[in-house]
Amino acid sequence: MRREMRGCGVLAFDHAGRLLLVRHSYHERDRWLLPGGGLARGEDPASAAARELLEEAGCQLVDAAWVGTDLRRMPGGWINRIELVSGTSKGTPHADGREIAEAAFFALDALPASTGKVVHTALAIRDQWLASER
Repeated sequence: MRREMRGCGVLAFDHAGRLLLVRHSYHERDRWLLPGGGLARGEDPASAAARELLEEAGCQLVDAAWVGTDLRRMPGGWINRIELVSGTSKGTPHADGREIAEAAFFALDALPASTGKVVHTALAIRDQWLASER
């Protein structure tokens, strides 16, 4: 068994600064989460983020930048390493009808009550990255 899995989380914002969130059809269906998924062997986080956003919400990711890593220690002792990529979303989001049940933009000061804790963690990591870039 691999002790570490690599994935990406996409912080995709529209031109109004709203964040794109998705609800999955297969797990944590009541939670709003970031689009994202696994990284293929040798795939860089920005490419994976663009691929996942297109697959899950039908949107393009532009001006993508890696903003940090969220290391999640999982039951059983393995680690889920989530590479966070932030950028601008182009296009109107729509659920893929298979993996994603719903996709929508939300203002950061009006995130749904059912937004997953991992989204807030990712936003905090992004905020730290933004502060270090100034």
